Amino acid sequence: MHRYLGRSAIVMVLLAMVLLIAEQNADARAGGGRSFGSRGSRSYSRPVAPPSQSPSRQYAPSPTPSPMTPPYQQPSRGFGGFGRSLLGGLAGGFLGGMLFRSLGFGGGMGMGGGIGLFDILLLAGIAYLIYRMVKKKREPEADVYGQRPNVIDIDHYQVSQGSAQSLGYQQAQDEVEEGLSHIRQMDPSFDEGRFNDAVMDMFFKIQGAWMNRDLSGVSALFTDEMRAAMQNDVDQLLREKRVNRLENIAVRNVEISEAWQESGKDFITALVYANLLDYTTDDATGAVVSGSKTDPVKFEEYWTFTRTVGNNPWKLSAINQK
Repeated sequence: MHRYLGRSAIVMVLLAMVLLIAEQNADARAGGGRSFGSRGSRSYSRPVAPPSQSPSRQYAPSPTPSPMTPPYQQPSRGFGGFGRSLLGGLAGGFLGGMLFRSLGFGGGMGMGGGIGLFDILLLAGIAYLIYRMVKKKREPEADVYGQRPNVIDIDHYQVSQGSAQSLGYQQAQDEVEEGLSHIRQMDPSFDEGRFNDAVMDMFFKIQGAWMNRDLSGVSALFTDEMRAAMQNDVDQLLREKRVNRLENIAVRNVEISEAWQESGKDFITALVYANLLDYTTDDATGAVVSGSKTDPVKFEEYWTFTRTVGNNPWKLSAINQK
């Protein structure tokens, strides 16, 4: 029991060290490179990627089926039933032996009293993952009489049809279009291009106010919750007598990834892809205390904006890391 508690304590210490290092290395730009704010009912779910970022279609050489293959014959895929039975028997015997030794039976086989239940569960979990990976690779491509999945042959290459990725892409695209159509019903003047331009403009304004440690000029761009969180970060910079300098800001792309309505409000989440120089200096000496004056930082963040339904101004309500 003490051994398990000690192992758990070591894991917790390592986790704390990782979190501490991540916090120290976090980007210092507006938002601090972290996720915070409110996305309404979607606050506890990760933003989805824009429809344009669907995985590219995978191409592979198209195999030529053999007309001589009998209906009952399947292509060889490594270990057969005997191999699986043998591996299963060895694994079962090994785990069973460890279980008996952990319970005090047997001689321990030089393991100093046997392996504990935690080790057995860990090994079983690893074995299951390996089994799933092997099974996935061995999924049969052929059905009876050499039939293959529904594919389109183009110059000896095949494109899988009806894949889960394609369906996911189409579903994401449909959901965005449906959300935007609902927003247009209450605000016919809404335009996606103008919205993206407004997001880029607000991004620059907020980053500038952050660097100046003065949010008074952009307070109308935040919800109350976001303004309070950002002001706390600014106050911390002032207390520490540090300035977060942002230079050479370049927004590469802004794209809507989610759009919906709830509780009389519009919500739009946009993916912002940008790069900039991000470093922090000491007020007194001007020395760089974190970041780099020469190495640009590239990042992608989800910025969520909300407003009362209708032609009303948008406000930043959340920032999420990709």
